[in-house]
Amino acid sequence: MAADASLTERLQSFMRGDTAVADVLLREILPKLREIAVRTLNRERYIAPLTKTELISELWVSNLGKGGWEIHDRGHFYALASLAMRRILVEIARKRLAARRGGGVAALSLDEMGAFLGPSVQDAAQIVEMGILMDRLEAKDPDAARMVDMHYFSGFTLEEIALETQLTLKQVRSRWERGLKWLKRMLHAKARSNRSISRGPGI
Repeated sequence: MAADASLTERLQSFMRGDTAVADVLLREILPKLREIAVRTLNRERYIAPLTKTELISELWVSNLGKGGWEIHDRGHFYALASLAMRRILVEIARKRLAARRGGGVAALSLDEMGAFLGPSVQDAAQIVEMGILMDRLEAKDPDAARMVDMHYFSGFTLEEIALETQLTLKQVRSRWERGLKWLKRMLHAKARSNRSISRGPGI
């Protein structure tokens, strides 16, 4: 591949199986991956017993190293990397739940959307719940899911997302608000359902 090939072109080439670009590519993307990992782990500091190096290593082994991602541009790649890191942490929470069976799955309140708190079974359940909701949002509205992953899960500002994705700030904000609105609606519905179940049938 030509020396002046863009990052997007190198990403696309690697994802198609060109391992010759792997070393150069990894050196180029590593600073941003470290930034995303630090932000993700800071948000999940109570439930993720990983260092940023371990998280990036897991990302490479379980995701990037296998190739096959369909990359549109560098912003899209970093959004996918953010999504993959979140799924790694969701899987950690899922395993914690499996190891501590017996606790109920509590609904994630809107107040708790700003952070996942503590290493308890309840908090692990909340991580899993949010992971399931994000998978549903990705299937329903991938553009909105991309904004939620970059802004909420990896801590990019809306301005930074606009720069990375080459969207306008208005487009980024619209998609972010659309995703957040959907998540809030789903969480409200789950909370109402849980309250109904806890009350039981009327007498």
